[in-house]
Amino acid sequence: MYITTIPNRSSPPAILLRESYRQGGKVKTRTLANLTHWPPAPLDALRRVLRGDLLMAPEETFEIVRSLPHGHVAAVLGTVRRLGLDHLLTTKKTWARELVLAMIVARLLDPQSTLATARGLGPDTASTSLGVTLGVEAADADALYAAMDWLLPRQPRIEAALAARHLAEGPLALYDLTSTYFEGHTCPLAPFGHSRDGKKGKVPMVFGLLCHPHGCPVAVEVFAGNTGDPTTVAPVLEKLRTRFPLRRVVLVGDRGMLTDARIRENLKPVAGLDWITALRGPTIRTLVESGTLVLGRLAQSDVVECTDPASPDERLIACCNAALAQERTRKREALLQATERELETMRQATTRATRRLRGQDTIALRVGKVLKRCKMGQHFTLAITDEGFHYQRNRSSIEAEAALDGVYVLRTSVPAVTLDTASVVRAYKSLATVERAFRSLQTVDLQVRPIGHRLAERVRAHVFVCMLAYYVEWYMRQALAPLLFDDDDKATAEAQRASVVAPAQRSPRALRKAQTRQSDEGVPVHSFQTLLHDLATVTKNRIRFCESLTETTMLTTPTPLQQRAFDLLQVSLTM
Repeated sequence: MYITTIPNRSSPPAILLRESYRQGGKVKTRTLANLTHWPPAPLDALRRVLRGDLLMAPEETFEIVRSLPHGHVAAVLGTVRRLGLDHLLTTKKTWARELVLAMIVARLLDPQSTLATARGLGPDTASTSLGVTLGVEAADADALYAAMDWLLPRQPRIEAALAARHLAEGPLALYDLTSTYFEGHTCPLAPFGHSRDGKKGKVPMVFGLLCHPHGCPVAVEVFAGNTGDPTTVAPVLEKLRTRFPLRRVVLVGDRGMLTDARIRENLKPVAGLDWITALRGPTIRTLVESGTLVLGRLAQSDVVECTDPASPDERLIACCNAALAQERTRKREALLQATERELETMRQATTRATRRLRGQDTIALRVGKVLKRCKMGQHFTLAITDEGFHYQRNRSSIEAEAALDGVYVLRTSVPAVTLDTASVVRAYKSLATVERAFRSLQTVDLQVRPIGHRLAERVRAHVFVCMLAYYVEWYMRQALAPLLFDDDDKATAEAQRASVVAPAQRSPRALRKAQTRQSDEGVPVHSFQTLLHDLATVTKNRIRFCESLTETTMLTTPTPLQQRAFDLLQVSLTM
């Protein structure tokens, strides 16, 4: 088909739509329509269509007004809602609740200061679709601070709901303590004290985390920086006794937390409360010397249960980890050799021809610094005079310590009918999941530190927001494990362990993922953060059509990997 113009003497030419066809070996033409009365614009458009020309270039038909990363927002916020965390805050959709949800999600996506978080929500400064999805684009830093003040009084009720949801599954509750530090010195929670993080000039603060046996956080408590570990046990017990609807619980803590004094004064008087902890090295040596613990039995079995006559109502479970013993032996020998090298350098300084090191006090001071640095002073005998000194290894001390390499003793009040020997060991070793939570909270994902808030209540609210963010992350990691380097076949790994005391091993599936960087399905595996970054490439685009000036919103089509992640999380892109 084509359009042709036919002259018409003195009248306007006729514009006809014609078609060519073949009949009997001849080419003929017939008129299909008279287009003389068409306006010029549609007539020209039809002529261009029939010629195969483009009416308009694709980039001229519409423009993308705004494009915001959305996939990771949908993944995290969808998980928040699937877990019912929004309803745990309050059942009503309020401005404060949406702001708290925004802070929780933003802590997972890109942990920043309160001011930077508020800017990332704004209509003109948004870095993601989080603000528009929750309807909080108008929020500023003061609004986020007000939302933190709104959240803190609700912490006891939220923690009680989490405890009823998770600690009711079993009696075990894991508790451990970690430290962080402040920027500034005006917060009441920031007295001067020793910084466990090694940050000189920074004021420390500590907080304790209560988790269920697999590491899912349930409650958090903030303490001043100069609070000792055992002192924090009493507030945790108060939560377990009065706030949480638990009839019976077993508190698991390390040897620095559940000390003998804390057990005697705080734990034993509480009905329905049992505990699992470990003994310190000097106490273990006392048990060996008294004959309560026979090391020869550990040579036959790596787990031995016994009872101390001084505490007949407690169970003692001695464990011997061969891998830990080898590592301890290697480390001690390395430290001994390092100490000998430094001591030999100092001994030669007392015999050199010029600028000899002299004086008993001066030599003793220098030697003391070396022994303190390497922490091997108990394994050396020294003879110091004004002219020099002599050193040698204390073989008896080294052999006595080596006899306990890899040996640790657990102490518990839990009856054997409730938890057998292997279950007690597993319960204590599960404290490693709390350490993983601390690592995620502090450095890897959520970056709870450094803390820049000046008010004690704001600091507590900040730590609580970070705990809720880790609660969401914990569930996301469980669901996304097939796409992560995380071990998603722990049951097989546990079944392959030779003993409950033996070091944990990764499953064959996890080892294959680490080696090939792909899952068994051929899908590339990620870390948690790189997977979130990949999901962020699914964008929410606001599109304006050039002719009609109407606008619409369109989402990027997910890749197969991204769709697999959304399916595992059971969330939808459209929110």
